[in-house]
Amino acid sequence: MRLLYKLLITSIVSGTVLAGFLKVVQVTLNNDAYILLFNMDYIPLLKNVEKINGSGYVFHFVFCFVSVVSLFHLAKIVQLEKHIAVYVIVFTAGSGMLYFLTALTNQPPSATSVISWLYWVVAHAVFGIVVGVMIKYWLKQDA
Repeated sequence: MRLLYKLLITSIVSGTVLAGFLKVVQVTLNNDAYILLFNMDYIPLLKNVEKINGSGYVFHFVFCFVSVVSLFHLAKIVQLEKHIAVYVIVFTAGSGMLYFLTALTNQPPSATSVISWLYWVVAHAVFGIVVGVMIKYWLKQDA
């Protein structure tokens, strides 16, 4: 239970850094990659939930939590849970592919925007760094 709590804290902190990074990009560079974090248009069961105030934030943080917990446990199977690079590579590559789900919605950013894709991928690399560093810290503390 203690590990799950630490992974929850990790996902909240890293998810906040991710959202903050993309919000800074949106405000300073006028790029809408930030919007994609909260977009549920392309998920049939959730597209109606999106109309509820704050549901996008819940979606974002639940997705962060599930992805952090899942990757941690998968990495643990092959004894790579202490390696920061695993989190950076998987979250960066995964986000690079998932970005193109934006083609299934009318909301920005455009699926053909290379600069939005680049900001999205860099932001997720930062997310992976934060996740990896925090997990490595937690595991060192428990040793």
